[in-house]
This record gives sequence, structure tokens and C-alpha cells, in this order.
Amino acid sequence: MYKLIAICLFLCMVSSTALALQSIQKDTSYTVNSSFNKYKKNFPQIEIVKPKQFENVIETENIQYKTLEKRNLCFDAFINTSENNPAVILIHGGGWKSGDKSHMKPMAQYIASKGYSCFAIEYRLSDEAQYPQGIYDLKEAIQYIKSNAARFRIDTTRVAILGTSSGAQMATLVGATNNNLKFEEKTDYSMSTTVQAIVNLDGVLAFVHPKSSEGKMASWWLGGTSEEKPEIWEQASALSHTDENTPPILFISSPYERFQAGREEMIEILDKHDIYNQVENFPDSPHTFWLFHPWFTDTVNYITTFLDKTLKNNKK
Repeated sequence: MYKLIAICLFLCMVSSTALALQSIQKDTSYTVNSSFNKYKKNFPQIEIVKPKQFENVIETENIQYKTLEKRNLCFDAFINTSENNPAVILIHGGGWKSGDKSHMKPMAQYIASKGYSCFAIEYRLSDEAQYPQGIYDLKEAIQYIKSNAARFRIDTTRVAILGTSSGAQMATLVGATNNNLKFEEKTDYSMSTTVQAIVNLDGVLAFVHPKSSEGKMASWWLGGTSEEKPEIWEQASALSHTDENTPPILFISSPYERFQAGREEMIEILDKHDIYNQVENFPDSPHTFWLFHPWFTDTVNYITTFLDKTLKNNKK
């Protein structure tokens, strides 16, 4: 009898440990297919962009860059076969709560084929960890990638960060806080988290703004409403950190003004300091235009032209 009880207790302990080590249950409410179903009625011409392999791109999935208590964080790499490439860090959207790095695969493949090493990053979403943990994750991913420059065939002085929707908000904040140690955790890496260019696809720059309508999703990520956590909402806004040290930036926008909150003010600061910035708009498109034809080709062409100008043409 005692042996049976002991065995049951042991099995319970093993089961509990196994459950604790499992990956956090992900919110899968935002997917490419769900976005397609949302917009296909108003945009009957849309087609989902499919992944495409290129002969000059080496692909490696799920490279671990950070160890957490219960799981690891990974990224997918898309490496151009040439050497000393500029690097592009890609951040998926999903309201800080959903989404997946796989959403960035077609874009990463295409950009990589044009002479870049691209990295689609997994980071902690708000169900697992609230702000600023996801920002810490992105900064650490940059450090890891730079620390393995030879493996990934990159030039650590030519790095761009690109994001879509909530990922664009995060990417722009990462770029606007270059060399700001308040946005970094201590790591064992000697490389900086500095980036030299930003690409923002429909991401807000200011959480509290006349054009902004951020609510429940932002509140969950930021740990409270704008009334409860005003200092956090301001701190998490890239506009609050924009100055003479902000890198060049490309904005690509849908017609929805709420995703442009803070853009005019940011451009005013950038222009004041003669920092290159560029705006491209799709006046008749869904919010997630980058996932679909007929907008994908123009989107990636805008991006690679901008990156060629700000990174390749500025090669040291």
C-alpha cells in the first residue's frame, strides 16, 4: 500500500514538472488565415503570400538565443550566401498578445535574396510577460546575432529593425532607444544593441495621442490603462525617445490613421536633425497589407530600396 502511494506521488511530481516545462500556451487568435478571412470581403482580390525559397538564401529555423525558466526563445534565420551582409531583424505583429515569427517568413526570404541576412524573432507576448520584457528579448536577440556575426555573415555596423503593426511599435522603440541601457537586461554579450535603420509598417509611435485608439490590448501589455500607468504608456512610445540619435526610418502605412499616431511629430523631430525618413502609403488596403498580394511586392520593394540607401550605400 505504501509503495503504491509513493509511486503515485512520484508520478504526480513528474507530471507537474513536465507541465511546468511545457511551452506557454500561445494565443493563436491572430494568424495569416484569420487576417485573410477578416479582409477578403472588402478586398476580394487579396491573395496570401506564400513562402518561396531562393537559391542564394540559407534558411535555418528555431535558433535558440535566450534561455528562460520554462522554455527557450528562438529565431529563424535567412542568410544570403554572400559575406558581410547588412542584417535585418523582423518583428511580427498581433497586438502584443498573438502572432508568430513564421508570419515574417515570405518577407524575410525576399529581403534576404536581395543581399541581406534576415532574422524573424520570437519574443514573449503579453500573456506570458508584460512590457518591457518583450523589448528586452528583442535587444538580446540583436546582441546574440551580432555576437555570431561570422556564422550569420553579417556586418554588425549595418543592422536594421523592421516590424509590422504592434511589432512595428516595438521595432521603432528598440531603434529609438539605441544605447539606452534602461531598455536592456544584463547579458553576457559584449555587442551593443544599436541599429542603423528602422522600418515601421503600420505601427503607432505614441500610445497617448489624438489619433491613437489603443485600449485593451495595449493595457494588457503595458500593465494597466493609460490612466493607471501614464508614465509607462509614455515610456513605451517611440516618440518620447526620438532625438538626434534616432536612425533613419521608413514608414509604410495603410489608410487607417490610428496606426499613424505620432508619425507627424516624429518626422518633425527627424527633419529638425536632418535624419533621413521616408513615407509610403497604400490608400486602399487592409491593415495587414504586407501579408497579401497585391501589396506585398510594392512593400518589399520599398523596404529593399530604403535599406540599400541607408545601409548598403553607407557601407564603411
